[in-house]
Amino acid sequence: MTATVSANRKGDRRERELVNVLDEAGFAVMRAPASGSATERELPDVLAGDGDAFYAIEAKSSAGDPIYLSGEEVEALLFFARNFGAKARIAVRFDREDWYFFHPGDLYTTDAGSYRVKKETALAEGIDFPEFVGETEKVTLAEVATDPDEERREVLEAVRDGHMPVEDALDVL
Repeated sequence: MTATVSANRKGDRRERELVNVLDEAGFAVMRAPASGSATERELPDVLAGDGDAFYAIEAKSSAGDPIYLSGEEVEALLFFARNFGAKARIAVRFDREDWYFFHPGDLYTTDAGSYRVKKETALAEGIDFPEFVGETEKVTLAEVATDPDEERREVLEAVRDGHMPVEDALDVL
């Protein structure tokens, strides 16, 4: 088996995984069969909606190397999403990590016109799965800094700086 066939199988498996977790979160969801190769039209990998928000999603996964998308892939996703009335999202998953979501405009663009997501970027800046499906809401340290509760800010700073485990912070907060 060639590396390309193996990578395609892994990509298919990851797309099915994304469909399943979105379904479990209450979304109506479908995977476009053999997106990119089964039709002349460029289709997103996954379509999902919960009655309030509708998404056209291009899903990519990697063992740890940066994930690249061609400019054509992103343009096709944006075109489809606009015509379908959905929000375009790029979903990335690195081995042993959860899914992270990005608007295509938030991705780093290379000099060659490709789009790139590094693992560190996904973990630091991506929208994690619970936030994407509406189970949690991200609060930044800057937002908390305006909070009059000084102790809360200090606890969050301690977590950020690695002085306190997240579990301990949750107990305190």
